[in-house]
Amino acid sequence: MSAEQLLIAAATVAFAAFVQGASGLGFALIVAPVLIMLQPELLPVCVLFLMLPLNAYVAWREKHAIDVRGVGWIGLGRFVGTFGGLAVLAFLSANALAIFVGASTIAAAVVTWFIPAFAPGILAFLAAGLITGITETATGIGGPPLALTLQHRPVAEMRATIAVCFLVGEVISLIMLFLLGKIQPMHLQATLQLLPALAVGMFASRFVHHRINARFMRWFVQAFAIVSGAVLLIKAI
Repeated sequence: MSAEQLLIAAATVAFAAFVQGASGLGFALIVAPVLIMLQPELLPVCVLFLMLPLNAYVAWREKHAIDVRGVGWIGLGRFVGTFGGLAVLAFLSANALAIFVGASTIAAAVVTWFIPAFAPGILAFLAAGLITGITETATGIGGPPLALTLQHRPVAEMRATIAVCFLVGEVISLIMLFLLGKIQPMHLQATLQLLPALAVGMFASRFVHHRINARFMRWFVQAFAIVSGAVLLIKAI
């Protein structure tokens, strides 16, 4: 990247790290479109590398709030969903899948806004993990199912639990990309160049994360899911 491109990317990464550090969501949704314009070959490896320390930090910062039981069931569903995503790719075109996932994500966000508050159980966790595995493997977007499932839980629990789930998924994805020979020196170089910006945004979030209340968090989750779905639809169209 040129110096100008690096400056734009760094500012974007710092802002995205601040948003996800404070809310638990949003990093990839903010960074990916900018990197596509600047240097598309950095995706998705660079984003996955940057999210490792970010989600590890959020999980460590609020480790007392992690729903270990939820992480276990979501992880199981996600593992199965990964193979489901590969199977879906074999039968649906990328555009058809993006349209389906985008439309269903928006619909789910709208429906869950009006239904009564609920406490997710084993089936909800398994379903969230399964859908996340399918959508993230097939489209690269996996946050909305987790966020919608956990939206009525305490804010700290939601942030920490999602961070652990993301962390596990990112490790799996990077291992698969490495085995497929998709990780190149340029990815490591760009990641190292952007780490200082990531650290600035990540640590700045510690001053505001405790100020986010449940009402704001639920609104943010709904908006995040709708925007994620819209991004998929726009990409497909």
